[in-house]
Amino acid sequence: MSQFFYIHPDNPQARLVRQTCELINQGEVVVYPTDSGYAIGCQMENKKAMEQICRIRDINKDHNFTLMCRDMSELSVYARVDNVAFRQIKNNTPGPYTFILKATKEVPKRLQNPKRKTIGIRVPDNAIALAILEELGEPLMSTTLILPNENMAETNPEDIRDKLEKRVGLIIHGGYLTEQPTTVIDMSEGETTVMRYGSGDASPFE
Repeated sequence: MSQFFYIHPDNPQARLVRQTCELINQGEVVVYPTDSGYAIGCQMENKKAMEQICRIRDINKDHNFTLMCRDMSELSVYARVDNVAFRQIKNNTPGPYTFILKATKEVPKRLQNPKRKTIGIRVPDNAIALAILEELGEPLMSTTLILPNENMAETNPEDIRDKLEKRVGLIIHGGYLTEQPTTVIDMSEGETTVMRYGSGDASPFE
């Protein structure tokens, strides 16, 4: 049975943020709010928790996983990015974008796209997500919570509880969110390509 925390969307309670990070560090899978629907995440190095996320979402190892980062300082640790791309990303974060970049050796191999050696990087514009990332002190392995046979991100924490209560360690109720997933921008090959149109304005990258 998963835990269910009500965390204030504008002023996240420090005690609950700490408890969330303790659960993540213990290997639990957590559902948490972002600026583009709910996401599901786990500790970056935890293989078992990642496999649980893959089962819940019915995705395979070729999926483009994302590292949810607290700020731009983590970007160059986990991704290779040139100055032009760095400026473009900086001008549009935090926000509902996922940037696909070549991964550095700091990214566990199982999180990288096996063929392209890429990783998604994202800085969310959501107070709860940012508070968790700040407390955690490292990125969160993450993917949008789009359940099998669905096209949109989950937006209602009560619905998520009904569907996933026995399959994750924690569900955070951080409000009712929009269902648009992030806009995905591929910068891994030197050119900028919009891979998915979502809640972020794609025009700066076209």
